[in-house]
Order: sequence, then structure tokens, then C-alpha cells
Amino acid sequence: MRRCQRCGQKAVVYLPQHRLSLCKEHYIEWYLKRVESTIREFKMFGKGDRVLVAVSGGKDSLSLWDALQRLGYRVEGLYIDLGIGEYSQRSRLACERFARERGLELYVLELRKEIATIPEIKEVESRPACSFCGQLKRYYMNRFAREKGYHVIATGHNLDDESATLLSNVLSWNMGYLSRQFPVLLEGDGFVRKVKPLVKFTEKENALYAFLSDIEYVEEECPFSEGASSIEYKRILSQIEEKSPGTKLRFYMDFLRRLHSLLRSEEVNLRPCRVCGEPTSAEVCSVCRLRERLSSRLLSSSPSS
Repeated sequence: MRRCQRCGQKAVVYLPQHRLSLCKEHYIEWYLKRVESTIREFKMFGKGDRVLVAVSGGKDSLSLWDALQRLGYRVEGLYIDLGIGEYSQRSRLACERFARERGLELYVLELRKEIATIPEIKEVESRPACSFCGQLKRYYMNRFAREKGYHVIATGHNLDDESATLLSNVLSWNMGYLSRQFPVLLEGDGFVRKVKPLVKFTEKENALYAFLSDIEYVEEECPFSEGASSIEYKRILSQIEEKSPGTKLRFYMDFLRRLHSLLRSEEVNLRPCRVCGEPTSAEVCSVCRLRERLSSRLLSSSPSS
């Protein structure tokens, strides 16, 4: 039987990549300290900043929101309802229940009222749903945060997400994406600062924190994510991790420490979108162009057309 390395009580968690056995109390303590140290290491934000946490109803984003409020940060949540049937309904209920039980402020933005639901857009767009869904979430998160006066947007991206993205970018040698892959994207040119405080935590570590903290979350994956290449990259890295614990963390952190500073970001001239005012490199931003395509499709399919 493993013993907690802090107090000697029976351990409920063993983290092979850290060679660490902990009881419930000391795992939560370890998790919170690691979140705090990550925030400080990358100079993400301070106690005086207003932080908007983008929540999906999953273990990562709800664990992040819980940890930040325990650590004393000024945090509210934003849930973007994508309109993906029962999946979105369950996700929204999980976020609302979490906020209600903890007395926290949750904002809900419904995509159907802003532009259209993801299934509706999929009928018009030929590209994968994950592509335009991510684009829309980034757009509305930034617009909402800017309009409401938040200093920072925090997302629940974890080590599995970041290491899989890194592997994908390395395999294609996408230098532009590699130069932008960092836990902090600074504010400027109409963009609010974006941060990822959970980049050092695996999905399993976040799930453990959620379980031990009595956080109810949605376990199912988005139905549109089936077949995504990121899932295959995660599977490959998890196989390596099982044989060599700590591989994911070394892969990602060594990239940040040894290579990222040598990469040069491409210069992009940004301007306010002529239609909505959000930052874009074109005269009209991609979301407004998408809205125009959707409107054209509706007009062409109407009985009077």
C-alpha cells in the first residue's frame, strides 16, 4: 500500500511522472500550488485582474474555474452554447449547476442568437466542424471579454492538448503555429490576453482533481470531434507516456524553454473589421464572412427565391 509522501496516510493518487503518492487533501493542495506556480512562471495575471474563464462543462475548464476561485482570483465564467443537441444541453446544465453551488457568476452566450448553431453551420460549410467551431468560440470569447472589461481570458487547455498540438505542428513544420504556441498570448490590437494555466496538467490529473473536489462534469466528447487528428496524436503520446512517464511534460516544456524563443512570429497587420469592429487581417473578418454565407444560403433556399 502506497503512503502519502506528505503525511504518511493512505495514498489515493500516484503520479508516476512525478514519482509522487498523495492522499486526497495533499493532492488538492499539490494541484492548487502547481496552478499558482504556473500562473507566476508565465506571468499570466495577478490578483487584481478580472479573469474570464471559458467553461465547457468538462473536467478541465471546471477544475480551472474551481482552482482559480479557491486561490482568490477575481473570476467569472463564460459558457458558449453551441446548440449541439443534448450534448450542449448537458454541458450547459453542468456549468450552471457548478456556478450555482459555489455562488459564482456564469454568463451564457447562445450561438443560435449570434449567428447559427454548429449543426446549422455544418450544413453550409465543407470544412471540419472543429475548424469553424474553434474560430467562432475565439471570436465570441474575445468580443465578450473586451466589451465587459475583462483583462484576461483563461481556458482549460491541458498538457495532452498542448503536446498533441505540438506534435502535429512539428510533423508539418508549421512555423507560424509553432511560434504562437505558448501559454500566454498577450493583449493588443483589439485582443484580450489569453492564458492556459493548466498546460502542465494531464487530463487524468484534472479528472482526479475534479473527482476529489466533488465537481460534476460532462464526460462525453463533442460528437463532432469524432475522427479528429488530435485524438490520434493524443493516443500515440499516451502510449509513449505509459512506457516512459513524463514524456509529454518534457516534450512540451523543453519546446518552450529551448526552442520557442528562437522562433519569430509572422508580422500580421490587423485592423478593425468593417462590419463588426473585431480585429482582423482582412477588410471583413472571417466570422462576418461566414454570417454572410449563411444569410445567402437562407435567401436562396426560401420559397420566394
